Amino acid sequence: MIITPLFVIFLVIVFILILMFVNTIDKRKWITIPLSLILTPFIYFYAFYPLINIFSNYHHEKYFDTKVWLSNPGFRYEMYDNVEESDTLMGKSKETVKELLGTYEWLSWDDAKNGHNENRWNYGLGVLPGAFNSKSEAVEIIFEDNKVSQLNHYQQDIKFNDKE
Repeated sequence: MIITPLFVIFLVIVFILILMFVNTIDKRKWITIPLSLILTPFIYFYAFYPLINIFSNYHHEKYFDTKVWLSNPGFRYEMYDNVEESDTLMGKSKETVKELLGTYEWLSWDDAKNGHNENRWNYGLGVLPGAFNSKSEAVEIIFEDNKVSQLNHYQQDIKFNDKE
């Protein structure tokens, strides 16, 4: 476990709240302080910390790796920020993108052609962790003259069955 200033601040806040609560039950300091010291880690790690993780959308970020991208498609969102910031795909050919990311998962629809657009490849990035998340992340790679010109990051509704 890494001790950060935010961790220490939250721990102190939880300790003060427990100390105030225990003082309402018993005014003896010799029992209040040890009881607060014992209860603070339990309250923090079993109540406060899980709530922070449920309601925040923090997720680990990783450097782009082709093997991980292909083997774990549900965790691509962890690598996407690195792909976008480092311009890993910008200016690359379709063949290079296919080597790095694999075959596209679907093509974007082009209303003008009334068909799929071969220059707009889409890849699913997975679902960001967190409570009440009903969107799946995806990226659209747009090619111009057989080179990547743009990356569009977007969200789409999660469908759990075909009847919806």
